[in-house]
Amino acid sequence: MTLRADTPPATLQVRRFTTLQRWTHRTTAALMGICVLTAACLYVPQLAELVGRRALVVTLHQWSGLALPVPVLAGLASRAFRADLGRLNRFGPHDRTWLRAVLHRDRRQASRPAAKFNAGQKLYAAWIAGATLVMLATGLMMWFTHLTPILWRTSATFVHDWLALTLGIVVAGHIGMALADPESRRGMRTGKVTKAWADQEHPLWRP
Repeated sequence: MTLRADTPPATLQVRRFTTLQRWTHRTTAALMGICVLTAACLYVPQLAELVGRRALVVTLHQWSGLALPVPVLAGLASRAFRADLGRLNRFGPHDRTWLRAVLHRDRRQASRPAAKFNAGQKLYAAWIAGATLVMLATGLMMWFTHLTPILWRTSATFVHDWLALTLGIVVAGHIGMALADPESRRGMRTGKVTKAWADQEHPLWRP
């Protein structure tokens, strides 16, 4: 990145995500959105009556769920994407400091150190990855009923339904956090953020 000497500090920009990373996120978000919306239409009677065409909704739900891991698998072709997965998978002392500050509601920026991803983003990524795999496994048991015993299918249905509710709540929280941070959204939309924001929110990150 080349910066002009006369560029105001507030407008300096650094690259946060590549094009492939952004499209991986968008595609995953779209598939997750379809899964959540179709699940709501299947389980909430008022929505089921409003939408109708249950067979079509079931088909959309099944295939969007099956396709959910595909964008991430495709994203592995990108070195930048693999590097970010490594960052998300590593928890350091500064992440524990960040979590303690959040738990104690310490809003001082100096008490919340973060590298490219903060501890909350790392926990969310780990949780959503695990939940997606469990939802995929239990969903396949419910879809292909002849492959597993009835006890397994009953247990899979229980886990799938309750985890789906939890997943919807967590995703809603993720969206709420994104709406509260316009600069973070811009980074996911354009791939770039201001250096001032990066220094404030992710002081340990060196682009």
